[in-house]
Amino acid sequence: MGKRLSEMSLQELWELFPIFLTEHRACWKDWYLEEEAILRNIGLPSNRKRISHIGSTSIATIWAKPIIDILLEVSQESNFSIIKDRLLSNGYLCMKQSENRISFNKGYTENGFSERVFHLHLRFIGDNDELYFRDYLIDYPEVAKEYEKMKLQLWKRHENNRDAYTLAKTEFIMKVTKKAKEVYINKY
Repeated sequence: MGKRLSEMSLQELWELFPIFLTEHRACWKDWYLEEEAILRNIGLPSNRKRISHIGSTSIATIWAKPIIDILLEVSQESNFSIIKDRLLSNGYLCMKQSENRISFNKGYTENGFSERVFHLHLRFIGDNDELYFRDYLIDYPEVAKEYEKMKLQLWKRHENNRDAYTLAKTEFIMKVTKKAKEVYINKY
């Protein structure tokens, strides 16, 4: 029997779960909607919550990692510990946690990716820059194509280093998000 994910080094995890991009797949929207329904029905304790499809899989015109990113926003009164426990008992793994944010994933196995892979970002309502970025790329396809081109260039260079891949995109994302917040003033 091989190592459990929790026993693997970061380098071993990056080798097992490399960065790879693919053309947009229509099924990603359906996968998101099915997972959203699951999240709405597992009894998350929040009277105010918003669940959104974010990330490149939510943009039908660009290549993406076949990982569905989901933003789960909950009210400030919500208890992150209770929500975390509920998500863990429904197949999610906690990847990173800070006071105001928790990142989860689902679909990572000791043998590599499952057919459906999800990243869930738990945040308080309003901590949602990804919504502005997503909407701007949808509304401005030429910017989306610029983003896609950059991602395709970074893919092979950082195939086994997710942190470097993400860091290399950060400046572009921040610049576009700032512009998007000016365009979509107080949308979210």
